[in-house]
Amino acid sequence: MILRSIVSVALLGGAMASPLLAQERPLLGVELNSDENRRGLSWSGGRLSPSADIFASQGPIEASGRIVALRDSARHGGADVVGDLSLGASTLVGPVTLRGRVTGHLFGGAGFDADYVELGGSAAYTLGPVQVDAGADYAPSQSAIGGDNLYLHAGAQTGIPGTPWTVLAGIGRSTGTTDDPARAARLRPGGEYTDWRLGVEHITGPVTLGLDYVGTDVSERAASIYPLADARHAGDRIVGRVRFGF
Repeated sequence: MILRSIVSVALLGGAMASPLLAQERPLLGVELNSDENRRGLSWSGGRLSPSADIFASQGPIEASGRIVALRDSARHGGADVVGDLSLGASTLVGPVTLRGRVTGHLFGGAGFDADYVELGGSAAYTLGPVQVDAGADYAPSQSAIGGDNLYLHAGAQTGIPGTPWTVLAGIGRSTGTTDDPARAARLRPGGEYTDWRLGVEHITGPVTLGLDYVGTDVSERAASIYPLADARHAGDRIVGRVRFGF
């Protein structure tokens, strides 16, 4: 009920903003990942995952949507697909870009009501080819995720001057309270954990090629207690991706 109410508000806000958003050409993209990996956890069970996305903005208002194939995801109760819908705003404070958003994660084909909502905020600073950022995403207590969830993260990326290459790095920490350990294992297998990412991108025109090393300190033994933890897909791996934007 909480999720439906918040998502309804976000969708209503998006509908009210649509006359403004229509004034600017939306950015569209399609992507193919060797694994849909978020916060170091596989959402597609280590299988190939195609996706499509759209982003539009007008002034400070930003709206986006992404739909991703999950391939009968064990982490999300057998879900075949997830749609991520976001509505937010951004502003500049000196050299720092601040962003806030609300995101609904809507699952299709799950064996239970898997939908949940998150609130997020971030700050980014750019100096020449280097950008650093930090932020937090908070999912209020919801039965679908067995409690609440807080994700703190920081990252950096830099383009290599004179080349189409960009190097990226990031780290995050997931914590929260637990009401239902079996459901909480979806986002926090084995309890609190840290994840990290090292990657490289090659951008030529509309095509982006990426290769990431992602990992976590999730204990497979602890995570294996609950099926939704999908313990086999919560560890280190290499993820490849190709994206076409237009």
